[in-house]
Amino acid sequence: MSSYDLRLKDLDQVLESEVIDLSKLREFCFNGIPDVKGYRSLCWRLLLNYLPCDRNKWDEQLDHHRKLYQQWLDEILVTPGSIDNEECDHPLSEDPNSKWNTFFKDNQALTQIDKDVRRLHPELSFFQQATDYPLPIVVYSCGTKRLNRRVGMHFLNSANVVRKGLGIVKISQKSEQTSTSEFKPLEEGSEAHWEVVERILFVYCKLNPGQGYVQGMNEIIGPIYYCFATDPIIKMKEHAEADCFFVFTNLMSEIRDFFIKTLDETDTGIVNMMRKVTDRLKENDPVVHSYLVKNEIYPQYYSFRWLTLLLSQEFSLPEVLRIWDSLFSDSQRFSFLIDICCAMIVLIRDQILAGDFSTIVKLLQNYPNVETRVILNKAAELSIKNRDEESSGI
Repeated sequence: MSSYDLRLKDLDQVLESEVIDLSKLREFCFNGIPDVKGYRSLCWRLLLNYLPCDRNKWDEQLDHHRKLYQQWLDEILVTPGSIDNEECDHPLSEDPNSKWNTFFKDNQALTQIDKDVRRLHPELSFFQQATDYPLPIVVYSCGTKRLNRRVGMHFLNSANVVRKGLGIVKISQKSEQTSTSEFKPLEEGSEAHWEVVERILFVYCKLNPGQGYVQGMNEIIGPIYYCFATDPIIKMKEHAEADCFFVFTNLMSEIRDFFIKTLDETDTGIVNMMRKVTDRLKENDPVVHSYLVKNEIYPQYYSFRWLTLLLSQEFSLPEVLRIWDSLFSDSQRFSFLIDICCAMIVLIRDQILAGDFSTIVKLLQNYPNVETRVILNKAAELSIKNRDEESSGI
């Protein structure tokens, strides 16, 4: 039996236990989750606290949350007009209880979400492809008119025209500035994966009005949705949308302070996280740290994006999935994120020390092709060193 087969057998033993040993699961997943048999999808559900460790509770947990998500869709996705009432809610109504009033307010958030999700991982065709599980088209009436529209796809485009309930697919990738005019409709009744992501983010926005949607959340949810929507286990794949919503919500509960400007200077805010990256670099490579300071290369030029988006824009999607395996399985998750950021800088120290301001900024903002395995090994080395020093009181 090969070492790979032995690894799969070890993971099966962990996952088939009546009560999952989370410490063993973390230890295994830290070294990468096999990209077969839906392992990653299941492990992420466990590591991000969506599934309990008790296997006997899984069906009940999944059923409850999937029904709850559907209930929220029914309540949150406002459909102007009424099937039961011949008198139509007027679009110009100023009544705060007017569905049209809510509809127009929702468009403010949807405009930004729509702009962001359309460009999710443009190097892949996945997000522009049709999902196998589109929401049904609903029919509602307004006076004598009878209209068809997909639930949730109810925002206005830049020309203030109500968008039809059709999926959208990109035909070509000419450049990063490709316009939305280069998208064509999928078959009627179809729905693109990016539209599903858009709906999840909109529901999250509506349920978290104190925070709302912040640009960059699309980069956090993208890999999670991709992982769930490509699950080879059909009974899990068909509920990718609902499960993704709850896993994304759990993850955002841990990093939400990164997205709230008023909390930037707090212990859990992004400014403090950037400071920790700088301190970690100073401890492990004082020469590079001094050179960055000398050239006025501030952490907000590069580590702000690294930390806020959990490195999701610095690497290809397969690499991000691998990095997140380690990140999600580390018990001191954000300490390890800092170690990864530090490792990324240390591994290109020669290029940094040979560069000037513009060269270094460009280098850090467009991280060179360094193997993910090398980065994670270096980060693990720094992590062990840091924790040993902390335990010894150094």
